[in-house]
Amino acid sequence: MADETATENSGAEAPQAAPSMKIVNQYIRDLSFENIAAQKNLGGEIRPEINVQVNLDAQKKGENQFEVALKLTVNAESGEDSVFVLELDYAGLFVIENLPEEQLHPYLMIECPRMMFPFVRQLARNITADGGFPPLNIDNIDFMALYRAELQRRAAASN
Repeated sequence: MADETATENSGAEAPQAAPSMKIVNQYIRDLSFENIAAQKNLGGEIRPEINVQVNLDAQKKGENQFEVALKLTVNAESGEDSVFVLELDYAGLFVIENLPEEQLHPYLMIECPRMMFPFVRQLARNITADGGFPPLNIDNIDFMALYRAELQRRAAASN
């Protein structure tokens, strides 16, 4: 006990608490699935080309609280014809503490989407299957590579 008091009074800095993240909630903000093949009565064996786009956004909602949105757009086309379009806006509410300010933006754009992605993948799989197509299995997304590419794009645009 005497050692603890001596340490507190010696002027030494207390160790900084480790960074932490808590997922408060995850939810679908917006969802749209359009089965164009059924509407146009496109029959037969369709082997569409799948185009997947991902956009990320983060907003501060309160002290240490952030909403991160992962927007997934999937376009399936067969030749000139659209087969289906899936648009999913999925968000998570995170509490992030003890993280240095310079590390916050990359953390929000890399780690938070990485935590949400398995849920987005499962939703895309179920929605396409329920829409009458083979389940769509989206490959893993390298959010760090996306983040770096966006930084390079912004640097090139500012020059």
